[in-house]
Amino acid sequence: MPNRIHALPSLLVNQIAAGEVVERPASVVKELVENSLDAGASKIDVEVMQGGVKTLRITDNGHGLYAEDIPLALSRHATSKVGSLEDLERIQSMGFRGEALPSIASVSRLMLTSREQTEEHAWQAMPGAEELKPAAHPVGTTIEVNDLFYNTPARRKFLKTEKTEFSHIEQVVRRLALARPDVAFSLSHNGRQSFKALAANDRASQERRISGLVGDAFIENALHFEHEAAGLKMYGWVAKPTFSRSQADMQHFYVNGRMVRDKLVTHAVRQAFADVLYHGRHPAYVVFLELNPVLVDVNVHPTKHEVRFREGRMVHDFIFRTLHQVLADVRPEAATAPGATSFVGNLSADMQSPSYNLNASPQQSGLQLGVAESLARYEASSQWQQPNMASTPMSEHADDEVPPLGFAIAQLHGVYVLAQNTDGLVLVDMHAAHERITYEAFKLAMDGDGITSQPLLVPISVSVSSREADLAEQQGEIFDQLGLQVDRLSDANVVVRSVPALLRNADVERLLRDVLSDLAMYGESSRIRESLNEVLGTMACHGSVRANRRLTIDEMNALLRDIERTERAGQCNHGRPTWTQLSMTELDKLFLRGR
Repeated sequence: MPNRIHALPSLLVNQIAAGEVVERPASVVKELVENSLDAGASKIDVEVMQGGVKTLRITDNGHGLYAEDIPLALSRHATSKVGSLEDLERIQSMGFRGEALPSIASVSRLMLTSREQTEEHAWQAMPGAEELKPAAHPVGTTIEVNDLFYNTPARRKFLKTEKTEFSHIEQVVRRLALARPDVAFSLSHNGRQSFKALAANDRASQERRISGLVGDAFIENALHFEHEAAGLKMYGWVAKPTFSRSQADMQHFYVNGRMVRDKLVTHAVRQAFADVLYHGRHPAYVVFLELNPVLVDVNVHPTKHEVRFREGRMVHDFIFRTLHQVLADVRPEAATAPGATSFVGNLSADMQSPSYNLNASPQQSGLQLGVAESLARYEASSQWQQPNMASTPMSEHADDEVPPLGFAIAQLHGVYVLAQNTDGLVLVDMHAAHERITYEAFKLAMDGDGITSQPLLVPISVSVSSREADLAEQQGEIFDQLGLQVDRLSDANVVVRSVPALLRNADVERLLRDVLSDLAMYGESSRIRESLNEVLGTMACHGSVRANRRLTIDEMNALLRDIERTERAGQCNHGRPTWTQLSMTELDKLFLRGR
């Protein structure tokens, strides 16, 4: 006989919900600290014992709870944060489901103590207790969670070591502290303070706080930015590409104050860094995105880590363009000539020629290093190269006349250009720098003339899903802009009739599938642009000045001026730095001057 449908006991319902919300002690801390933030707390203390398994105590100075509201707070689906569908569609609070406290209480021994500012004293309650008890407590709330998972031993077995569990808690609290610089945080483990972050209300104090939470090295290499457009606002700190990471452990992105891990956001950020990072390296950032709550759905996942943007393509484009421009504007301070070097004439036509000048810009005065030059000019010299010395000392120029990278004074071993500026010594990797200059010039030329398309002698038929075929048909304009002509043959077949000229030898079917995949997930695709940039990067590498090429002083100075004018000139297209500064203070330390 089949089992009859029956209602689940309340405790079992809460434990099932706890399985979604409470993965480990860090999950408990996240939910409770977010409740404290929603309560308007300006100070939050987190105390942990034995990795959070024995005890978790969160104390805040928020507005507290009325005595009659405390039993409701411990019951399922009770909240003060939403009351209608309209509220749910424009959520601005961290929590809103009313599940956290009862879920946590179902797998631990929980005690809640709270005092609202108009109450004479605090009240204390435990789930299942019939009456509240009076207690001594300042205005605010303390929630103590003891013996986590004591009644679900199978869950407890999946927990890691005490050290590992506390590291997860520490990471969560640090990320929440980054989200709310106006709130003071402290965290202790087994009676020892792990960190303390004071409230910060201006940029300088915020940067000091970020240094304490993320590390001094991050803020020393970070670029601060603010940008607003189309009802979207983004601001924060993004590290220079030279401060990249081997793993994505320093990526903090917040949407309306909520820390998120979102595929669309990650993709947009990765695209912005595409030209300036080594393969396999990850950018570091602390970035805040603000938009109308109606435009973002946070009710997607029980842990609230994921969000869904109602205008995903617009958000993706805004994030990408903002960060792309921030990185593009990283140049030596007080650059004298805005804009990168550019070509004169039609690049696509020039590429058909056996010889073209990589530096045909009227802005440039020195380097004439064309691809058609003989290989002997690029090969390492077998003779010792004497350094080129500047004929005019920099002391003859006033400080306000000295450009950011100064003036060349020598060339070292045919690899580095040495220059003197007002701060000290500048060392330039001449090949890496010229490679970036050439690469950016290629891209500008291609953007100006568009992507040249080349018809395929034999069109390529590709079997796809009906949804992908619909996308190919609907996004024909995007394909045209990318130099890719795609027509629909049947419900699940498309045909590629032309491709970008530079990619005529590429795997066309794979390229098409990747583009369709991106369009389905992100609403746009940069696959073709990435492939084109790889080709241009290779051409730029081969067309740039080689090691052991002896340069004149005029050529070295021309290279310095081009670096100052070129976007993203701090790194070559492979992510390596192109120049570095050694200040007089740093040089004096090397020789113990002044000691």
